[in-house]
Amino acid sequence: MTRLPQARRIFPAFAAAIALLFLAGCNLAITNLTPDLLRENASQLYTITARVKPTDRELDHSSIQVSVVIDGQDQRMKKSADTTDVYEFDYPLPAGRDEARYYFLVHYRFNSETPAQSHDLVSELHHFKVERRYAVPIEANRGPVGARVSVVGRGFTAHDVVYFDATPARTVYESPNSLGFYVPAVPPNHNYNVAISSGVGTTLSAGTFRADSSGASISPTSLTLRSGESAAVTFTIPNAAPQGGLLLEITTDIPESVIMPEVIVPEGATSVVINVQGGKPGAGALYLKGFGQGELSIPIMVSAR
Repeated sequence: MTRLPQARRIFPAFAAAIALLFLAGCNLAITNLTPDLLRENASQLYTITARVKPTDRELDHSSIQVSVVIDGQDQRMKKSADTTDVYEFDYPLPAGRDEARYYFLVHYRFNSETPAQSHDLVSELHHFKVERRYAVPIEANRGPVGARVSVVGRGFTAHDVVYFDATPARTVYESPNSLGFYVPAVPPNHNYNVAISSGVGTTLSAGTFRADSSGASISPTSLTLRSGESAAVTFTIPNAAPQGGLLLEITTDIPESVIMPEVIVPEGATSVVINVQGGKPGAGALYLKGFGQGELSIPIMVSAR
């Protein structure tokens, strides 16, 4: 007969403690505003940000103190200059690390409590990682096939290749922060997803690019050569080549019969002249991709001496 009254006394006390804990959590709302992925910067300082919003009218706003606990240390956060309920802390990431775990700790009091008592609220555990390899979306989002375009970012290597959907572009490694590429001979008047891949690890997105069409011509309209003999061929485009020049993608179905350099129209020019030399005897054509309906061609015949 004595256990029931005792249980009746214990349960209300336990319920009151749980209710007090729940209410304490409802006095403040903590929102983590720190992205899970932060881009690497030269200062190696990474801003941790949280919004702490009182939800109880009796809470003393002036008593609120917000800290971030990281690496086992309680670091006091400062109010943002722009808003009243956002707090920030610039965390210096130790050398050799690219991630950190942390949580927020808030101290506060109520106006109605006499004497004043301090209360604590602890957030859940959070995590961020530093992104040391990334690409900024390309500024030039359209251009003709062969146009040279640059993409900037961080963590580039000489093994990186720029792709237009699944088509690789001729890529020039300039530095860990810059790559150049020539718009490949893809069908014009279409939008393509531009990505950077080294074949190992994550593929980086660099935005979208529209390949534009433009007219072009080749002169002469056919070639007949002897082995070892050379002839001048002029490639003409309708508009001046963009900054960096315009790479023309020239292919042939008789590679052992045709000896020629790569064809780049200089920046600001509308044509370029190159020498085509005859190799082994054969008959085929030269093909210029990416212009008109996507391809121009001229027949070529190489005979023995």
